[in-house]
Amino acid sequence: MKRLEGDFDYIVVGAGTAGCIVANRLSADQSKRVLILEAGGDDNWIWFHIPVGYLFAIGNPRSDWMFRTEPEAGLNGRSLAYPRGKVIGGSSAINAMISMRGQAADYDHWRQLGLTGWGYDDVLPAFRRLEDHFLGDSEHHGAGGGWRIEAPRLSWAILDAVGDAAEQMGIRRIPDFNTGDNEGVGYFHVNQKRGRRWSSARGFLKPALTRPNLRLEKNVLVDRLIVENGRAAGVRFIQGGEVVEARTKGEVILCAGSIGSIQVLHRSGIGPADWLAPLGIATVLDRQGVGRNLQDHLQQRAIYHVEGARTLNETYYSLMRRGLMGLDYAFRRRGPLTMAPSQLGIFTRSDATRERANIQFHVQPLSLDKFGDPLHRFPAITVSACNLQPTSRGTVRIRSAQPHEAPAIAPNYLSTGDDREVAADAIRATRRLMQQPALAPYHPREYLPGPSVGDDDASLAKAAGDIGTTIFHPVGTAKMGTASDPLAVVDERLRFYGLAGLRVVDASVMPTITSGNTNTPTAMIADKGAAMILEDSRVRNQ
Repeated sequence: MKRLEGDFDYIVVGAGTAGCIVANRLSADQSKRVLILEAGGDDNWIWFHIPVGYLFAIGNPRSDWMFRTEPEAGLNGRSLAYPRGKVIGGSSAINAMISMRGQAADYDHWRQLGLTGWGYDDVLPAFRRLEDHFLGDSEHHGAGGGWRIEAPRLSWAILDAVGDAAEQMGIRRIPDFNTGDNEGVGYFHVNQKRGRRWSSARGFLKPALTRPNLRLEKNVLVDRLIVENGRAAGVRFIQGGEVVEARTKGEVILCAGSIGSIQVLHRSGIGPADWLAPLGIATVLDRQGVGRNLQDHLQQRAIYHVEGARTLNETYYSLMRRGLMGLDYAFRRRGPLTMAPSQLGIFTRSDATRERANIQFHVQPLSLDKFGDPLHRFPAITVSACNLQPTSRGTVRIRSAQPHEAPAIAPNYLSTGDDREVAADAIRATRRLMQQPALAPYHPREYLPGPSVGDDDASLAKAAGDIGTTIFHPVGTAKMGTASDPLAVVDERLRFYGLAGLRVVDASVMPTITSGNTNTPTAMIADKGAAMILEDSRVRNQ
């Protein structure tokens, strides 16, 4: 067995959204040796950088782990593709690029759970510290950080009309979703710089790699933690068919995400003993919450035929228009090649009894059956509504001790009455939206779920199961919680309960999912977690 020379102060597992930020922050102290391990390779493929490249990166083994869920009862027995980024930058290299914090109430709820330091006023400085926002430095935003945020660089008349329709429903126009209350309609801000995707690797990892104390190892599959005397002493990984060990005199920081971090923990014998024993894995620490509490945003992908409107569908199948798109991007960095998957956002309430916005619409000037499939050949838009605050909880667990085997992912979608009610109401809200006068000139016709689907609860709940799909926001599988919480995995400083020298710093620590896209909250957790690691180190060394 090979061993990397010397002991590192910090070993960061995963160079995704969180890991790139953590490695950047920790390696700023040049007296500390930092090792970061990434299962994927370089982001040296053109489609990692041209924004519309998500169409080619998702569902491609070069860039995607190609996970699938278990067959889901709530989805009428369907199994979903479950994309996760497999490259430096992780999912920020293949995701929707939407800059979205969620709602202040999300974080205030974390504080109310007993998690000191995680209220909105506590996390706002981290959000601002990360940002290089096109709106400049302000009460809500920061400038000069590594996380570039810009306005979209194209517009579509049909999306403008959908925005007008939302206003006709009584939903206010909002210029910025990231001021604490995102209820309203507007265009998403995006993680791009002059028409190119801006991943965590570009913003944080690559600038830090010039430091001699930061070492990146790529194409590395971390098998397990090395645990000695109740402490995480290092990691064991596979690289080029060889087993390699790396040791730390400080901490191991898991940043492999809500799926990857759980796989490493389970293979290390850390998790529910009754899950691990049948796999022949000796239990090192029986921690029941490791792999439980999975939360995700399920969207109902409604599709509408439209007339008299330009959409990406017909543009895609016209050689001349595709050529013009390429020229527009090459010379101006504008046009459809700069598109995020969704451009227009609507946050509203599924019914009047809700205390705050609880559904989010992603509106797209295109349609397809699923990611990886070709666009439809007819002009259409997709109007997807998702439940922002789901009550269903699922699991992630390994199938065997073999590190190359994909895990069993069971989100348990629509398993609660409240989630089924919200899904039905979301489809009703979509239909009301599409019937507004602003859209009448485009003659929208429902393609999915289809006009034959009735408006009663039972019909809509079944339709939600038929058309529901993930927006790729898994969180919560190593939840942050107080010591009295039997499912808590880490404390409010992201330290692992029952095992010294180990932290989890990624989306898996969210106790409850945020009300919007989860990449930006994950970046915040990374920035705040790194600050905690450095603070605790200073205290120990005083």
